[in-house]
Order: sequence, then structure tokens, then C-alpha cells
Amino acid sequence: MPLSFNFITSLSAKKFIAKLSDKASVQLVSKQYSLKTYYDSFDWRLYNKGISCEFNRSKTNASLILRTLSDDAILASVDLNEVPSFCHQIPSEEVRQLIEPLLDCRALIAACNLDYETYNLNILNNDEKVILRIVLEEHELFDNRIILLPIKGYDKATEHIVNLLTTDFGLIATHKPLLLTALHMQGRKPNDYSSKLNVYLDPDMRADIATKYIYSHLLKAIKDNEHGTIADTDSEFLHDFRVAVRRTRAGLNQLKNLLPENSSQYYIDFFSWLGQITGTTRDLDVYLLNFTAYKNSLPESMRDDLHPLYDFLLTKQKQAQKELATKLRSNRYLTTISEWEQYLKAQASITPTESNAKLSIKQLADRRIWKNFKRVLHEGDAINEHSPAEALHDLRKSCKKLRYLMEFFQNLYPEQQIKVFIKNLKGLQEVLGDFQDYAIQEQTLKQFSEEMLANQVPANTLLAMGVLIQNLDAFRTKARDDFSAKFMLFKHEDNLATLKLLLKD
Repeated sequence: MPLSFNFITSLSAKKFIAKLSDKASVQLVSKQYSLKTYYDSFDWRLYNKGISCEFNRSKTNASLILRTLSDDAILASVDLNEVPSFCHQIPSEEVRQLIEPLLDCRALIAACNLDYETYNLNILNNDEKVILRIVLEEHELFDNRIILLPIKGYDKATEHIVNLLTTDFGLIATHKPLLLTALHMQGRKPNDYSSKLNVYLDPDMRADIATKYIYSHLLKAIKDNEHGTIADTDSEFLHDFRVAVRRTRAGLNQLKNLLPENSSQYYIDFFSWLGQITGTTRDLDVYLLNFTAYKNSLPESMRDDLHPLYDFLLTKQKQAQKELATKLRSNRYLTTISEWEQYLKAQASITPTESNAKLSIKQLADRRIWKNFKRVLHEGDAINEHSPAEALHDLRKSCKKLRYLMEFFQNLYPEQQIKVFIKNLKGLQEVLGDFQDYAIQEQTLKQFSEEMLANQVPANTLLAMGVLIQNLDAFRTKARDDFSAKFMLFKHEDNLATLKLLLKD
């Protein structure tokens, strides 16, 4: 049975109530100005799981409501005076359990607003008892809306009003959430940001022009995440900012002889600088994000002793974030990113002189992917149980370069085969990444221990950190042990055959 209906704006709320009063006993409980704000993460994690999150405010009430996008049904709600930045700060356990696994570390951000008049109505029976509640929302720019709130034990009354609305009033039942309408009215649409690299290239496109498409897509990701990175809205803004920077730098280094040599080196240096100035803040973000896992890896009796480390990390992160924000407002950043944008917008030369510029993008992609694949195999084959950690680190960087190339050009190849190859590459990358991350965290925590010792941190905290460092060393050893199996899977003849098939044209 439908419980939501739209009706045209030419039929005002007052006229509708008067018309309804001729058919039923209607009591106007209240009329008040209301504001509805829809929230989601910057990358639309709730929307992509079929959930809308709305914050409704009026003079007498404020509440956060989760609804299903499919039929606008209420999943959970909680009375709140304001929406916190992160879902773990929401007092309702029911709401937290629904959205915390989806949002993870992402902040709740206002996506759009709606303002309207709300009329709360009661339908009464002959005994003056309330048998149905109705919420009427009167909007200026699109259809008004009626929401029926049935009362247990009065199902027939609800059925009667539904029949009245659909037959006598000719109203249309709707399950469409207001979110989509609100977004459209404000010039937005769901998923207008994604961290995924989806660039569609014509295989015959000239290579220098095609790479401009790729770099333009990455520049948009950098600029999309710029404000959130400076404001420290949540840690994923900086993460996505850095990924776009790394991809750009990898492209400039791997796809050579497309830009004039002086320009190419100029921008390589700039994006390398961006990687450097964002590194410390991102590392500290990761330590803070991993803190619960750090605690849980310790014996229960030691876990609380680790809390001073969190305070230490948070202080350092705030300082690093402040320095980063200053650099991202600097003339060097603003001027060079603007120059890069103007270069990408400029029309490509009709007769380029760079040696690779006249190749088709498919030709260039085939060559670079194959060359990088062979490098990964060569470096991986040279690693044995006696190889230094630097050898695994170098292989990790080579894998990352190959991964970026595969992602740049994935639409040039059959979807299923390229996905299988990237999946196998990811598996190798993960174990190499774990090995490197544990090694760096182990070394950095030793340095932090020395700093904290000078600040007279309790001995129990330093003891807990010592156990944590031992745990990280054990994790690093396991990742090293797992490398051989992952590499053998990656270099398996089936994977090699898949790549050769992809590049055969």
C-alpha cells in the first residue's frame, strides 16, 4: 500500500487541506518552516549502498533519518541538534551500526538542501480519536508531497485515505526519494565524484592528445580533493589527492617524449614536490587510522598504556597538516597547478616534434606495459631469501608503475582479461606494500619512542610500544615469507599468456 504521494504545486497546501476536510475529519496540528539537508560522504558511499541520510530541522524538532533509496522507507532515525562530522559521534547505536561500516573514516558532508513548509495533520474518527497522521510538505519549485503515517489498529482508515487520494484527488503514489530531485535542482547528481580512474580512449587517438585526457582527469581529482585536503575534512581527501599526484608523476615519467623535454621535467619536479610535502601528513593519518588495530594487537593488560601514543601522533598530525595547508596555498602550488591546467587545455600541435607524440595511444600503451611487465619479472626473479629489503621496495615501485599504466589504458583492452591481470598484480602489490609499510612503521615508532622518552612519557607506554614494534616486525617477516607464493602466481604462464593476448594487436 503506497504511503507517499505527489501533487502539483498549483494545488496549494491550504486548498488541499480544505478539499480533504470535505471528505474526512482533519485536524491541523502544526505548520512550520522546515529545512532538509542531505548528507553523504564525498564519494557517495551511502548512496551507492542504497541509503539516503537526511537531517530535518524545524522550530520544534531536529532529527537525522536514514531511508532506503528504493522505496523511501525509514531504516532508522535519531533526534539530533546538529550532524557530527563522523558517524561514530552519532549517539544512536542503531544509526551507527547501519552506516559506520559503509562510511569507515569518511566524514558526513552536506550534499544539498531543501526548504519547505511542513503541515502536520491528524485524521480523526467519530470519537475524535486520531486514526492516521499525515505530513504535508509544500515546496515552491517542484511537486508537493504527502506522507501517510499509519497508526496501529487503524489499517482500514489508512486504506480509505489512500483510496481517496488516488481516486478523488488523482494523486500519484511515489517511491522516488526527494534526494534526486533536490540534487537536480542544485545542479548536482549522485556520484559526481569518484576516486576511480575511468578514462575512455580511442585506440587510434594520437598519443600526446590521449595523455592530455588522462592528465586532465587526474587534475580534476586533484582539484576536487584540494579543499578537503587543506581543511582536513577527513583523511581520504589527502589520500585521493596523493593518488592523483602519484598517477600524474608516474605518467610523466613513464610516457616520455610526448611533452617538450623542458616542460616534462618541470612538471615531473613539481609533482615530485607535491608527493614529498604530502607524505608526512599522510603517514601520520595512517598511524591514527591504524591505532585501534595497534591496540588490539597487544595483550589486553597493555592496551590502555598505548593511549599517550595516540595523543602524540595527533599532535604531530595537526602540526604536519598545518604546514601542508600553508604549502597548498603557496604561490608555487597555485601558479604551477594553474600553468599545468592551461597546458592541458591548450590545443595540441598539428605537427608535434616529440618522437612518441604521433604514435597511436594503443601502440604506446602496448610498448610501455610490456616493458614494465618485463622489468617486474626481472626484478622479482632476482629476489631470494638473502636479498635486502631495498630489492622488495624497488619491485614494489615497479609494480605500482605497471599498475598505473594498466589503469590508464584499461579501456583499450578486453575488460575481463585486463581485470584478471590487474587482480593478479594487485595481489603481488599488496604483499609488497605490507612488507614496506610494516618496515617503515617499525622504524618510525622507534624514532617516536625516543622523542616520547625525552618528553617523560610513562614507562608503561614505552613498554607497550616496544611490544607493538615486535608485532610489526613479526608482520613484516610474514609478508616477506608470503612474497614468493604471490610472485609465482603473478609470473605463472597463464598470466603471461593473458598479457600476450592483450597486447597481440
